[in-house]
Amino acid sequence: MGVVEVIFGIILLVFSIAIILVVLLQEGHQQNIGAVMGGADTFLSKNKSRSIDAFLARWTKFIALGFFALVIAINIIMYFTK
Repeated sequence: MGVVEVIFGIILLVFSIAIILVVLLQEGHQQNIGAVMGGADTFLSKNKSRSIDAFLARWTKFIALGFFALVIAINIIMYFTK
């Protein structure tokens, strides 16, 4: 295994862990059911969660696009170097 393969593998591993963490940090769409069961949501808590969810959704898109671009680039590089 060459140095280039190890470097690409480490970068791919970092992207993989990042996308898993960002997806797991997002709240599900079922979180609002707590208000029906007696949970009190204030205006600040609603807007705070929306801004955090929007931030995480935006980063999920960026990391996913980077991940797929990296996988395609690695496959192209490895195909043409052997």
